[in-house]
Amino acid sequence: MNRLLLIVIGVVMWLVGCKPGTPSEYIQPDDMEDILVDYHMARAMANQEDGSYEERNYHQALYIEAVMAKHGVTQAEFDSSLVYYYRRSDRFVKMYERIAERLEEKALVLGATEGEIGKFASLSTSGDTANIWAERAAYVMTPIPPYNRWTFEVEVDTAFHSGDSFLMQFLSDYMYQDGTRTALLYLALTYDNDTIISKNLYFSSVGLTQMRIPEYENHKVKRLQGYFYVGGGNERTTTTRLLFLRNIQLIRFHNKQHEDVKKDSIESDSLGRQHRVDSLGSGSSGRGSERVVSVNRGTPQH
Repeated sequence: MNRLLLIVIGVVMWLVGCKPGTPSEYIQPDDMEDILVDYHMARAMANQEDGSYEERNYHQALYIEAVMAKHGVTQAEFDSSLVYYYRRSDRFVKMYERIAERLEEKALVLGATEGEIGKFASLSTSGDTANIWAERAAYVMTPIPPYNRWTFEVEVDTAFHSGDSFLMQFLSDYMYQDGTRTALLYLALTYDNDTIISKNLYFSSVGLTQMRIPEYENHKVKRLQGYFYVGGGNERTTTTRLLFLRNIQLIRFHNKQHEDVKKDSIESDSLGRQHRVDSLGSGSSGRGSERVVSVNRGTPQH
């Protein structure tokens, strides 16, 4: 029996020892993680610089060059290693989960307490103005399924009141070697009269993106859900396409009306339900649209 146990232990140790690692020509995982943390910090600091778009790009190039020099790697080594990890999505996403945690700890350096994001950085989950976002504050996405879609639902409790309005905002950072940046934020709010307000916001820029949902008459939200989506998954590519979201916030305001709901039209579908389609415009970055659906419960008309 002891002999058999020793044989089993030996086989297990052999299998562990033979487990393939990262080839030596690529930056090793721990080192790559350190570089990516500094890389995102450098891009964030460059985006806070004053000046024209060209000047910020120039500063960003200088900051990234300094990051490469700090870690003793070339841009070519970094790019090839990035592609290597990107092609191993499971491993890459886990790496970025750790990167996100480290960047959250360095939020002050990244500017989380500055500008529009910083206005609500210290909010709790309760009060007249509250940050009700309970999901991860940072997330990485690629056009490759299943990492191209992130679905979420916010818990609705007794702290939600009639007439609440909402602001969702986040900072985005793209690492695209080619292709078109196509990202979408979708939010759907179901109210206590069974009206559903849904809003799409397309965004493609680096930096702050905001989506505002004004109060809807005097009704209370009973369900709040949505998703982020990155397109382009059907395009064949061997290059890196990455969207990194951070400092995600969903702010709830009691009795605060940021926009007026303008009733544009009313139409009925084949079931006799009324659809009220409103257009409230987009957030501060990108383009968007909104749809308001009022469901009248009763006998369907055929």
